[in-house]
Amino acid sequence: MNEFLITTLAHNGLAIIATDTLYGIVGKATEKEVVEHIYEVKGRDENKPFIILVPSIATLETFGVLLTDNDREKISQWWPGPVTVILPVAPAYQEALSYLHRGTNELAFRMPGKPSLIELLQHTGPLVAPSANPQGKEPAHTMAEAKEYFGDAIAYYEDEGEVHGLPSTIVRLQNGEITVIRQGAISVV
Repeated sequence: MNEFLITTLAHNGLAIIATDTLYGIVGKATEKEVVEHIYEVKGRDENKPFIILVPSIATLETFGVLLTDNDREKISQWWPGPVTVILPVAPAYQEALSYLHRGTNELAFRMPGKPSLIELLQHTGPLVAPSANPQGKEPAHTMAEAKEYFGDAIAYYEDEGEVHGLPSTIVRLQNGEITVIRQGAISVV
């Protein structure tokens, strides 16, 4: 495990790493200032929430997400892997997590299928992980492209060569109903 990467993230720095889909800008999801900094660096629409990478289904409870046994079973069929699940945040958590849900009262989670990324998440905790590109630009496929986009705004770059992947499939799971928002890497229906 890359100790410098872990230390960078532990000290609220930003990193660009290869996820299981694309290069992403990662930072601690539990730190409001880190999340706001990523919005600033990306020039992202502040009303669009980020995907949160988690190491396990159990981690969802720390974000005020209450799952039925049926919900857990459905999510277990997709995770780990390139499926992002949008879930409602319990009312008691909505205000505290508004910096993450951006007024939607929902959060988007993915448990990546890449073992080294799961290991990283076990060390750092949940990470927001939007694609490594300014809003409106193509995602970076190489570290050179990422550095051209972000330069010194990113504390650590982890080069894994050229990365071409499909974005994750995004589904909303609410009241036991599944709605496909974006068809991506795998089909869930």
